[in-house]
Amino acid sequence: MSVPVIPFDAGEARLDWIALTDALAAGHLLPKAEIADTFLYRDPDTLLNRAAWIDGLGLAVKSATIFPGNTAKGVSSINGGVMLFSDADGGLQAIIDFHLVTKWKTAGDSLLAARRLARPDSRHILIVGAGTQAHGLHAAYRAAFPQATFTVWNRTVAKARAMAETIPGLEVAEDLETAVRAADIVTSATMSTNPLILGEWLQPGQHIDLIGAYRPDMREVDDTALTRARLFVDSLDTTVGHIGEIKIPIETDVITAQDIVADYYAPADFRRGSEDEITIFKNGGGAHLDLMTCRYILDQWEAGV
Repeated sequence: MSVPVIPFDAGEARLDWIALTDALAAGHLLPKAEIADTFLYRDPDTLLNRAAWIDGLGLAVKSATIFPGNTAKGVSSINGGVMLFSDADGGLQAIIDFHLVTKWKTAGDSLLAARRLARPDSRHILIVGAGTQAHGLHAAYRAAFPQATFTVWNRTVAKARAMAETIPGLEVAEDLETAVRAADIVTSATMSTNPLILGEWLQPGQHIDLIGAYRPDMREVDDTALTRARLFVDSLDTTVGHIGEIKIPIETDVITAQDIVADYYAPADFRRGSEDEITIFKNGGGAHLDLMTCRYILDQWEAGV
């Protein structure tokens, strides 16, 4: 039997954001994933391999090549592919477009948290950052909050305006503080190493979704934000000790690891406690989420929906 190769456009046409978050939730009811990352370097280029194995779900290996010099050539600086293997016999079951898995895994990860932590009546959603991932975040959040209005802020206003031209109804914010104060949900996907969002701006009942920081030196919110909110992460294993958003404030005694209320493996605790509390979710990603997303994509592909 031939192994399906699932491309971006044909694969995406069969996917649904709410169904994906349900699949991610179900994946966390299975035995905890075993995950491992490996890196190879040829300055300035990188090969990243992320692997995960979940008993009962299967195995996945996601390979990414990062070639910064490609930008000057007018081609993508990040490329790759994902292989999904059978849990029963280890056989290759699918090869899936790297960008399809990354887009849906990243935004779906954040959307699952928002479905559990954001107020259901949230009507104003702010997207911080107008990069590639911002489009996926808009699509994901619109699926769960169809009555909401959306605003985008970006350091370079022209880039935010360019994004707004492609999405009907998307407004552009020129002042970040004003936009944060007015939002019910803030979803941030930037490459910032210094906090952009200040805790003094946050309002009762808000949900803050942090995606951008992935290195030990990166942060999107300041210490005040963390001390004012109840803090959640997708995975304790991929965030604590690894990502600056969590690692730095723990090392400086602003918070402790015990201040993190829950990750996805503790679903009973992963919920809003009151209407007025501020919730912060750190999206750290991880190969186990890639695996869960791949399994959902293949299931939809084989169903032919």
